[in-house]
Order: sequence, then C-alpha cells, then structure tokens
Amino acid sequence: MSLKAYDLTGRTAFVTGAAGGIGRASAVLLAEAGATVHCADRDADGLHETAALIKDQGGLARTHTLDVTDRARLGQAVRSCERLDVMAAIAGIMHRSPVLETRDEDLDRVLGVNFKGVLYACQEAARLMLAGRTGGSIITMASGAIDTGGPGLLCYGAAKAAVVQLTRTLANEVGRQGIRVNAVAPGWTRTPMTDRDDRAEQERTETRMARMSPLGRVGEAEDIAHAVLYLASDASSFTTGQILRPNGGVAMPW
Repeated sequence: MSLKAYDLTGRTAFVTGAAGGIGRASAVLLAEAGATVHCADRDADGLHETAALIKDQGGLARTHTLDVTDRARLGQAVRSCERLDVMAAIAGIMHRSPVLETRDEDLDRVLGVNFKGVLYACQEAARLMLAGRTGGSIITMASGAIDTGGPGLLCYGAAKAAVVQLTRTLANEVGRQGIRVNAVAPGWTRTPMTDRDDRAEQERTETRMARMSPLGRVGEAEDIAHAVLYLASDASSFTTGQILRPNGGVAMPW
C-alpha cells in the first residue's frame, strides 16, 4: 500500500450538497486527488464557486443545479455521468425543535432532504455502478447526532440514524458486486449549517463544543473531507458498512 491508493485519476465522483461546507470541501479534495467531480446543489451561485475553486486548481468539475428531493432530476444528473466511481451524498439541512413542539411538516421536510435525498442518491449511484460492473464507493453523511440524542435534534438525528441503517443495508446488498457503502458521522464542524446569526453566541457554542472534545477543538470542513477521500479511494478497499466518526473524540462507541 502506498499513497497511490488515494489517487482518483480517471475516476468520476458525484457530490451532493457541493455548494458549501463539507460538500464543497469534499468536492474540491476529490478533484485534487484526480477525480472528475459532478457537483450538485440547489444553490446555483455556490455551485459555480465550488466549480471555480476546482478549475483554478487544474481540476475537472461539472455542475447540476437541483434539489435532492426531486428523484427524477437527481437521477437524470447521476445518469449523465455515464460512468460513476464515487457517490458522496452529503446534502442536508438542519432543524431544531423540542420533541413536544415538533410538527409533521418539520419532520417531513428534514426526512425528505436528509434521508430520502440520500436514499435517492444511493439508489441512482448503485444502479449505475451495477450496470457498469466496475464497482465503486458510495459515501453517505450521517452525524454525531446518532450517538447523542441531543435536545432539539429529533428530526435531524432520526434522519441521520436512518441514513446509517440505509448504509449498512445497502452495503450488504451490493458488496458482492464490488460496491462499498460507508457513512461519515462528523462531530460538531464549523460550516454554514452550524453558523449562528449572533457572533457572540457562535463563539460560546464553539467554545462549549471544543471543551467536549479530547482534542480541544471543533472540526473544520476539510477534516471531514479527508474522511470522504479515504472512503472514496482504494485505501479503504476492505471497508464497507462502517460508520467513520471524525468527531474529535466526543463520542467513542464500541
């Protein structure tokens, strides 16, 4: 094994949620590793910024402006790749409400993006990989919320727990065809999703989260992107059905 195991030259990756945060960092790093990256998001301006970052580094990028809850549009975009080696289903939204105040529409909206959107991406990617008979890597984005039951995070945590079950089930179903399926479950990471409108509140939150970590800091989007690259590459060729937790040690489940 050598560093060549991380080389994605000649491969094609599809990244949802690529307009910012972990999705953008992952798309840029996969391109830096040599992949042609198809970037998908509903934020057209953010998508073009991501593509520009990739191209400025000499990489190859394509953009697809879409909502991951639109199964037909997402499927069309994935199939346009013709060949697919890596799917990184990263798109997600945040919602906070106490259990007793959670409405049907809140749950439906979060499940629609954070679970169904991931399911659709996995389905389309697996079909294309199976048709090409070249194997591949599917990476889903879970969350540290699967381990904590944090107050206010019922919708978000439930959707991410469902993503874990999807990951394990699909890994069992397509493994014999050379397709690996793994999840990344980040701890608290500094991204637009975790931004607070109030700067002082943001600093207090980051300080509190950093104190919970044995490493004494919060995560950066690039920290999570490196986990995505590992799972996308041949370096993880014997890894499937696993939950990779770059969380600073906040949770250490067996």
